[in-house]
Parts: sequence; C-alpha cells; structure tokens
Amino acid sequence: MSTQPAPAPLLIACALGIEHLALRTSDRSGSGGPVTVLRTGMGPRAAEQAVTRRLADPALREAAVLATGFCAGLAPGMHPGDLVVAEETRDPDGTVRCVGTDLLVKELARAVPGRTVHTGPLAGSDHVVRGHERSDLLTTGAIAVDMESAATLLSAVRTGERPVAAVRVVVDAPEHELVRIGTVRGGISAFRVLRAVLPAFFEWHRSLLLPRR
Repeated sequence: MSTQPAPAPLLIACALGIEHLALRTSDRSGSGGPVTVLRTGMGPRAAEQAVTRRLADPALREAAVLATGFCAGLAPGMHPGDLVVAEETRDPDGTVRCVGTDLLVKELARAVPGRTVHTGPLAGSDHVVRGHERSDLLTTGAIAVDMESAATLLSAVRTGERPVAAVRVVVDAPEHELVRIGTVRGGISAFRVLRAVLPAFFEWHRSLLLPRR
C-alpha cells in the first residue's frame, strides 16, 4: 500500500502586529498542510532577514510562501477593504513572478463576497508612499505598494525553488488616505477582510499539492 508524501508546509508572512492578530484569530481548520504565520516586522530589510532565517528551518525547506497584510492602493477607484492579488512583486532588488493568481482571485471572491479583487504588479518600497510618489509608481504599471511583499518573495525564492504569492488588503487609496490603522473605518474594514482570507490561501496551497498534468 503506497503512502502519500507529507504535504509541503505553507509560510504566511506579514509585518505588523495587527495583521498578525487578524491572521492568528482566523479559522485554520481548512488548511491542507502545516501552516506557519510569521510576523516579520516592518520594512524590507526586516522582512528579508525574518523570512531567510525562518526558511533555514529544515521543516520549511520546501514551504510555499505567501506574503500578506495591508497595502496602499495606487489606482483611482480603489477603496479600503479591496483586495490586491499580485501578478508579480517588484522592487529595486528584483522582480518575482507569482504562482496561482487566477485561483487566488476565484477563491478570494468566494471567501470575501462583494469585495473587489484587483490584479497586477505590486511595488515594494522602503518607506510609506504618499502623494506624487504614488502617482509615479502608478505610471510604472503597479496597482499597489507595500513595504514587505517584494522583499519577502525575493528572499523566499533565493533560498530555494518554491511557489510564492502575495495578497494584500487595501487600507488606503488616493481618495481614501489613512492616518492611523484601527481608528478609522478604512483600517477596521481592512482588518475584517484580512481575517476572512485564510480559506483562499489554504485552497491556493492545496492546489500546489495536486499532481501536475
């Protein structure tokens, strides 16, 4: 009688305590394998160091990596609570193509019905981007920006070949600039959406375990 190989683990990386809280208090019953939620700390260097260190654990050698948390929307018409599924992440250190974008879009629509899901390039920055910098990034084709996703995915693929993805929740946008997370409607809305997305992440992870044709 043949035995199935142990499923590859899933590493979900976020930066902020409030993001970690949203993910930690979500229902994890639908996971298709071992799941680790890592709080990296804020900024690309912190993300790079935390992800590289965590993936050095032999138990996570073949882990799929998904970066998540909040982001700033760049395109007009975006609203707090919208979702961004990255087709690729970009920063000055490199570009990483994401895996399973279409599936994530479908599963997020199921997990958080009524929320708009945007797809496109996700830019990385080493600081909070406001004003004209957002407009400049938009001209490059990027639809959103955050400080950790690009560094997270680049660090992940540098440690070994693995599936990677990035899903972010818009917490502010050109017409809805956020001052402080958690004290305004936009931040609360984004927190609730982030709490609801784990089932989509688990379906993405499960799809990676299926035999390829």
